[in-house]
Amino acid sequence: MTAMWSVRVLLALVTSHLVPLASMAQSVESSISSMEMFVGEQVALTVTAHAQDTATVEFPQSLLLPSNIEVLQAIEEPAVDEGYGMVRRQCSYVLTCFEDTLYPLPPVKVMISGKEYSTPQLALKVMTVDVDTTNYEKYFGPKDVQSFPMSWTDDEWGKLIWMAWGVVVLLLLLLFLIVRLRSNKPIIARIRIIKHVPPHKKAMKAIEEIKADNVVQAEDPKEYYTRLTDTLRQYINERYGFNATEMTSSEIIDRLTQTDDPKLLDELRQLFTTADLVKFAKYSTLINENDANLVNAIDFINQTKQENVPTEEVVKPELTEQQQQSRKMRKVLIAVIGVLALLTAALLVYVGWFIYDLLLY
Repeated sequence: MTAMWSVRVLLALVTSHLVPLASMAQSVESSISSMEMFVGEQVALTVTAHAQDTATVEFPQSLLLPSNIEVLQAIEEPAVDEGYGMVRRQCSYVLTCFEDTLYPLPPVKVMISGKEYSTPQLALKVMTVDVDTTNYEKYFGPKDVQSFPMSWTDDEWGKLIWMAWGVVVLLLLLLFLIVRLRSNKPIIARIRIIKHVPPHKKAMKAIEEIKADNVVQAEDPKEYYTRLTDTLRQYINERYGFNATEMTSSEIIDRLTQTDDPKLLDELRQLFTTADLVKFAKYSTLINENDANLVNAIDFINQTKQENVPTEEVVKPELTEQQQQSRKMRKVLIAVIGVLALLTAALLVYVGWFIYDLLLY
């Protein structure tokens, strides 16, 4: 078993060294962007060399191609790292041809560190567009310059010129008014309807989430009481209208003494006291004590909630006198632009019909 394991390790080491050595073999290859092209089109002949990063690669500046194929441009691209000390270098030759036939592309010779490498031979087919020479009478040559009967002194043409100037003036005026309208931002006064959720519903929803989170209640009483008292503070803030979130527990109880049932406040005071002990004195509570405080919080919310509270608020915006005048000005501008647009369109139609009538007769 030991000998077999040694053989496997030796084979793995040999294989791991043979793979990089195999990938370090230098070679060249070529490809063409399209094997077929029409007369006058262009294709790219790309020559790729795989060489070591320390080797010098020299691509030929000119190619030995058939006489009818022209090299328009040679573009050499930067080297790309292939790993294992190898790089890839490319040079693209832009070719074109104006004679249709099948051309063989000879191998391209590339020098890598003084050694010559050749690419495989390729082929390029150049095609032309068939022209029907039997029906040559269908092709018409350029026409002569035709004279147009026109006199600037004629009444009809003078009328047309004045109408054309009128169209230009209307278009300029229309453009000016549109720019003026766009520069004056519209005043949007919309009636907004704001929906309010009653404070007791938001508080009860938060308490239901606390009840559902059994892990917090069992393992983290500080987090449990923090969430519970924050919910009560937010409810008191929205229900009674004073900032309970920034007050201490005793200040909240003192503020509520004048409005609520003393027995109900005693339960709330006990809840806040327990919460302060848990948060600041690391007091350990029992499960039934946590449940009792949760029930006290729910009782406080249910007994102090306000029924018939409006859930929607209609907000009507109030515009200043300047804003009202601006809105009136925008309405006037829009009306004038609409009238001018209709007048311009009607005049253009009339000018078009007038020109058609003159040319027809």
